[in-house]
Amino acid sequence: MKLPKNYDQVDKWKSVMFLYKSALSEMEIKIGILSNEFKHLHNYNPIEHFVSRIKSPESIVKKLRKNGFDDSIESMVEQLNDIAGIRIICSFKSDIYNIANVLTKHKDITVLQIKDYIKSPKKNGYQSYHMVVSIPIYLAEGVSHVKVEMQIRTIAMDFWAALEHKIYYKFEGSAPVNIIEELKACADMVNSLDERMRELNESVQQCGLSSQDLN
Repeated sequence: MKLPKNYDQVDKWKSVMFLYKSALSEMEIKIGILSNEFKHLHNYNPIEHFVSRIKSPESIVKKLRKNGFDDSIESMVEQLNDIAGIRIICSFKSDIYNIANVLTKHKDITVLQIKDYIKSPKKNGYQSYHMVVSIPIYLAEGVSHVKVEMQIRTIAMDFWAALEHKIYYKFEGSAPVNIIEELKACADMVNSLDERMRELNESVQQCGLSSQDLN
């Protein structure tokens, strides 16, 4: 990303945040169009919904310091990949890879990093497909390439992740052993549920019905 020159810190911060917000807007448009295409042309929409967010200044500084980086704007842009984030929620695991594959075919999307926590879940059971991409933002002074983190997961995975997030902050990353074990057990159940729902969906399709017919 090109940082604005000869700006004071306040103006530079505003300009950088404008770029991240613009990048999110671009991705929201792309995903919205993709969702409508699936809905109207393919009679099936794998995207249940999606949400986006910009990391707060407090969270940015906290993460930089936690990882031993300087808390400057330059360091923020260079070191952090998740300042602009978008989460796509799907029905089935197969939808996750389908959506990721379609989005990466866009010529203006450059994949910088992929972390597949579905094939290789975290120790606590966390599952999700993470992808850091760069997209061009065209401004009067030229093009700036901005990083956006995408997380793609099923409804069940998202429910689990929301609970895990609350527990993490409730206990400041040091939850009691029994809660950690129960959370891991729930993750195993989520994985089993996703698999059974996939099998059920396939059975429905074999009967000549689509998932949309069940709604």
